Amino acid sequence: MLQVIGSGFGRTGTLSLKKALEILGVGPCYHMTEVLKRPSHIKAWYDISRDQPADWPTLFQDFKSTVDFPASIFYKELLTTFPEAKVIHTVRDPARWYDSTYETIYNASSLFPRWLRKIIPTINYFSKMESRLIWERLFEGRFEDRQWTLEFFEAYTAKVKRSVPAERLLIFNIKDGWEPLCAFLDLPVPDVPFPFVNDRAEFKSRIRRTRFATISGVAGLAILILVVLYMIVL
Repeated sequence: MLQVIGSGFGRTGTLSLKKALEILGVGPCYHMTEVLKRPSHIKAWYDISRDQPADWPTLFQDFKSTVDFPASIFYKELLTTFPEAKVIHTVRDPARWYDSTYETIYNASSLFPRWLRKIIPTINYFSKMESRLIWERLFEGRFEDRQWTLEFFEAYTAKVKRSVPAERLLIFNIKDGWEPLCAFLDLPVPDVPFPFVNDRAEFKSRIRRTRFATISGVAGLAILILVVLYMIVL
């Protein structure tokens, strides 16, 4: 059962918060990285993006917390399903957030070519889910309008403050480290550094490695097909 629900956008330190929550024992923590590991979850989120009913208890049955997209978009629905949970809304400087998001997860949405998405259903489901839920629904197809998105970022935080009772909400900047997080969760501060991970350079490096692996894998498949065809015609 979820004890913590993250309502913050991706690129606001959500992976660092995931690691921190797991160190504190409020894990496993759900994150987009967990979605990518589970084809059944990719399909479930794809169905949600098509306005199919969501089975939240089943989706999160193995997790104590959730942060990041796509779950953070549904923080109000999750709070209704898990009424005892607390909400953590991660924030950062809006301009730095926008630039980081544009250069990482927004550009990563074009990581897989369209022809590859057509032949691999899981990749197709993920790409469509991400596009529909994040870029089209949440940001109304206007993410590239920088000024609009910066204003939306601020307005969304205000909306979360209005939607969640103050005693159950933490507005959290990960640069503040353990103290506000542990005080909010009523947990002792651990004797380890706060886990700052997944900065912009690291994320962009992962995109490059994934793109290379994808191209290499497709090239390898093409070579295998050519070898098989050659053996057939011999």
